[in-house]
Amino acid sequence: MSQALMVALSDIVGSANVLSEAADCAAYEEDWRGRYKGRALCVVRPANTAEVAAVVKACVAAGVAMVPQGGNTGLVGGGVPREGGGEVVISLARLNRVRAIDPVNNTVTVEAGCTLAAVQMAAAEQGRLFPLSLASEGTCQIGGNLASNAGGVQVLRYGNARELTLGLEVVLPDGEIWNGLRGLRKDNTGYDLKQLFIGSEGTLGIITAAVLKLHSPQASRALAWVALPDAQSAIALLDSLRQRLGERISAFEIVCSVAHELVLQHFPDAKRPLAEISPWYALIELSDSDASAELNVPMELVLGDAFAQGWVTDATLASSEAQAQALWMLRENISEAQKKEGLSIKHDVSVPVSRIPEFLQRAGAALSVQFPGVRIVAFGHAGDGNLHYNPSMPDVEANSDFIARTPEVNRLVHDIVAALDGSISAEHGLGQLKREEIKRYKSALEIAMMSRIKHAFDPAGLMNPGKLIG
Repeated sequence: MSQALMVALSDIVGSANVLSEAADCAAYEEDWRGRYKGRALCVVRPANTAEVAAVVKACVAAGVAMVPQGGNTGLVGGGVPREGGGEVVISLARLNRVRAIDPVNNTVTVEAGCTLAAVQMAAAEQGRLFPLSLASEGTCQIGGNLASNAGGVQVLRYGNARELTLGLEVVLPDGEIWNGLRGLRKDNTGYDLKQLFIGSEGTLGIITAAVLKLHSPQASRALAWVALPDAQSAIALLDSLRQRLGERISAFEIVCSVAHELVLQHFPDAKRPLAEISPWYALIELSDSDASAELNVPMELVLGDAFAQGWVTDATLASSEAQAQALWMLRENISEAQKKEGLSIKHDVSVPVSRIPEFLQRAGAALSVQFPGVRIVAFGHAGDGNLHYNPSMPDVEANSDFIARTPEVNRLVHDIVAALDGSISAEHGLGQLKREEIKRYKSALEIAMMSRIKHAFDPAGLMNPGKLIG
C-alpha cells in the first residue's frame, strides 16, 4: 500500500518533491529543541492548495495519517511525526506567495508557507505593519503561526495570531477545500469557522492561506531597559504606563537576572546596558504612527515617577536604532542562551497579569523546597500575563537527575498556575508535550467537547494524530 501511495504522491507533486531517504527527511522529523524525533513514511512538498488537497485525498484513500508542517520551529512537538513512523509529513514551504494586498482595507492575503518575516516585509513595502513578532520570524511560517495561535512580543497592543486573522483557506481532512478568505471585520452570518482552525495545531485541517490584518506602521518609538527590585514593582510600573500612555505601549517584557546573565555569558557581543546587576529587568517599548511624536519624554516622566516610588532602580533609553536592536537582542536571545547552557524544564504559562508576582513567589518557593539549589530562568510577556518559566540545575550531573523528574516539576508548577486561574500553555500549544497533562486541568466536559469537534472533522483520526488531543 505504501508503495502505491508513494507513486500517487509523486504523480501529484512530482517525484522531486516526495522525499523518502533518511538523510532527506531528517530535518522534517525532529523538532527545534531536539526533544521529539519520529520517522516519516515520506515528506511531501506540494506547491499549491489544489496539490495539498490531492495529497490529502490520496492519504485518506490509503488510510495513512498526515502531519502538516510549517517552519518546524514549534516547541511542543506538534509538527513532527511520531516515533512509530508511517505518517506522511506535508510541508507547506512551497506555498509561499503573497496573493494580494489591500492597503485601504488594511489586509494582506498570504499562503501558509510564507515566513513571518516575508509577510512583515510585504506589509512594510505598502507602508503598513503586520505586528506579529517572534524570535523565529525569519524561519517560522504563517500556517504554523496560525495553527499554534502564536503570540510574541506585541500581543499587549495588537493581540495574538487569532486577533490578527480575518479569513482562512483550509484543506479539510477529507481533501475538500474550504475557501473562507474574506477580509471582513464584520461578518455575522453564523459560526465563525476560522476560529476552530486557529490554534488547532493541524488536527482539524491544513491551513493553506490566510487574510491577515495590517496596521499603521510604527513611525516613532522609544525603548527603555529598566532595572527593578522585584516582580511586584514590574507590575506596578506596567499599570502606571497603561494608565498614562494607553495604546502607545507595544511591548512590556520582563527578564530575571539569571536569564540576563546567561545571555551575556553565551553571546560575547551582548553588552550589559546597566552598571549594576538587578533581580529583575523590564524592556519597555512605546510606539506611535505619528512620526513627530517624541516618546522619550513621556517614557522619562513615567520612569521618573517610578524611581520616586521605588519601583525602578536604574534605566537606560535607546538613543539610536542600533541601541534599540541591541536591547531587543538581550531579550530575544534568552532561549538560545538556554539551549547553549543545557537542558531545562520549560514552561509556557499564563496567569492574570495581577497575579504574576504571586505565581513567581509561590512556584519559586515550592521548587526550592523540593529541589534545593534549583536555578530558575523566568522571562516573558508580562503585559499579557505570559511567562516562560524554565528551571534547571547549574551542575551538569545534578541537572541530569533533575530533568529525569520532569513530571514532578511540571505537576508542581502547573498546579500553582491552575490555582491562580491560569493556563499551562499560553502560546506554544499542547502538541505531544502537554497532550496528556492538559487532561488534569480541563474539565471532562471540555475534553469531551474538543473530542466531538475532532471527530466531526476527522472521523478517521488521520490528521496530525497524537497531537493536542488524545
